[in-house]
Amino acid sequence: MAPTLTTTQLILKPGTAWSDAWDRCLAVAPEAFQDDRVRNLWAASWKSDGRAVPATSPVDGGPIAGPPRLDAETAQQAVRASLDAHRVWRDVPLSERKARVAATLDALTEHRELLALLLVWEIGKPWRLAQADVDRAIDGVRWYVDGVEPMLADRTPLAGPVSNIASWNYPMSVLIHAMLVQALAGNAVIAKAPTDGGVACLTLACALAVREGIPLTLVSGSGGELSEALVRAPEIGCVSFVGGRDTGARIATAVADLGKRHILEQEGLNTWGIWNFSDWSSLTAVIPKLFDYGKQRCTAYPRFVVQRSLFADFLAAYLPAVRSIRLGHPLAVEHPGDPLPELDFGPLINAAKAKELNDQVSEAISRGAVPLHQGALDEGLFLPGQDTSAYLPPVTLLNPPPSSPLHHAEPFGPVDTIVLVDTEAELLAAMNASNGALVATLSTDDPATYARLSPQIRAFKTGHGKPRSRGDRDELFGGFGHSWRGAFVGGELLVRAVTDGPPGERPPGNFPDYHLMP
Repeated sequence: MAPTLTTTQLILKPGTAWSDAWDRCLAVAPEAFQDDRVRNLWAASWKSDGRAVPATSPVDGGPIAGPPRLDAETAQQAVRASLDAHRVWRDVPLSERKARVAATLDALTEHRELLALLLVWEIGKPWRLAQADVDRAIDGVRWYVDGVEPMLADRTPLAGPVSNIASWNYPMSVLIHAMLVQALAGNAVIAKAPTDGGVACLTLACALAVREGIPLTLVSGSGGELSEALVRAPEIGCVSFVGGRDTGARIATAVADLGKRHILEQEGLNTWGIWNFSDWSSLTAVIPKLFDYGKQRCTAYPRFVVQRSLFADFLAAYLPAVRSIRLGHPLAVEHPGDPLPELDFGPLINAAKAKELNDQVSEAISRGAVPLHQGALDEGLFLPGQDTSAYLPPVTLLNPPPSSPLHHAEPFGPVDTIVLVDTEAELLAAMNASNGALVATLSTDDPATYARLSPQIRAFKTGHGKPRSRGDRDELFGGFGHSWRGAFVGGELLVRAVTDGPPGERPPGNFPDYHLMP
C-alpha cells in the first residue's frame, strides 16, 4: 500500500527552524560560532579565517552556514601546530585521557538534540536517524573508554597526529567516533570538514571536546588544496579516509609512496543475493529498512541478484514493501505539538545529486532497463511551496545496461537495481561486480548452500538472510578488493590501527604487499 497522505496543510514544527538551531549554537559555543559563520579550529583556538562558502540545506534549499575554506599554507600551519599538541598529549596518562573523553561524552549527551537537529538541516537526516547517529557516537566511544586498557597494552601512540578526511553522511557515528577513539589512544587528531555538509554539527561537537582538553583540529577546504598538508605532510602519523574510490585511489597512491599508516574506506556495490529461497515475509519486512537515509550509506544494498525462477515471488514480496516507503521534509508536522514524522528518508545531500541520479535512471531506461517501480514526490510529506529539488522518490530498475553507472557502481541514493541469474556461477559473478564490497547478504533456505557460496562473495561481512552493517563496539570492519585499503578497524583493531605495537607487526588489513584478515 502507498503511504497514507494527509489532507491537512503541514507546518514546520515550532522551535526546529535552522535559525533556532543556529541561535542555540551561538549560545552553547560562542567561541566556535560567529554571527552567520563557523570558525576553523587549529593551534588550540578558534579562528575566523578561511573563505566562507555559501551553502544551502538539502531539506528546503534555504541558506545555512557553509565551510570556511582555508588555503594550503594555513593548513600546513595547522598540521605543524597539531604535531606540537601531539607530542604533549601522547605523554598524558591514560587515566586522564579517559577522564577527558568521558567528560566530552557527557557534554555531547547534554546537547544531543541540538546535534541531531543540525544533522537534519545540514545533511537531511530524518529525526530518528539523526538521533541514532549522535547516540552511536556517544555509546560507541563510551565502550572504548570502559575497556581500552587491554587494547593499549604494550602499544604507544603514533609519531604524529591522525588526519581524518571523511564523507558527509555520518559526521557523528563515524567521524567524531573515530576522532575521540584516536585521541583516547594518545594521538592528536585533525579532521577536514566535509565539503557537502555537516560543518556546524562537527564544529559544535569539537567545541565541546576542546573544552575538555582534547587536542582536536577541525579545518575546512577543498580536498585538492589541502591534500598536501592533510595527506602528504611528514608530520602526519596516519591518514584515515572515508569516501569514494576515485579520491581514495589518489590518497592510496600518496600514502603508499610515503609509507604512511592509512585507513581508507571506499565505496563498493553491496549486493543481496536470492537463491533457492522461500521466506518471503522476512524479506518484505526488511526492505523498508534498507532505504534508511535514502541508501546514502556505505553499507546500503542497492543491488539484488535474483534467481530467475524466483523472480515472480521476489516481486510479490518486494513491491508492496517499496511502495510503503515514507519520504518528505524531516521537520514537517500537522500540528505544533505533534512528534516529528517517522520517515524512511528525506532529501539527498543536494539537488545536484538528485538530478544526477534521476538522469542516470532516465538514461538506463532509454537503453533497455525495465522500470519496476518509480515513486512520486506528491506521495511525500512536504511544506506548502517548499523547494523539493533535492528529493528523489524510490526507483527500482530491472537489468540496467552495462553502459550505465547503475550497472557497476554504488548509486548512493534510493535506486535499486535487479539482475536475474540462472546459475550459481552467474550469481557469484553478479554479486562480485564491483571487485570488492563492504557488506553482502545471501538469502537461501539451505545452510549448506550458504556455507558453500558465502566465502566466494568478495565482501568483508556477509549476512545469511539479514543485512550487515558497519557495526559498533567490538564488531570489526573492513573491505575486500578496491572497497578498502590499509588497516581494518572496529573493536580493538581501531586502536591497533592508530598505535604502534612491537617491531615488525603486520596489522590486519588490505595493503599493497599483503592482505591479512583478523
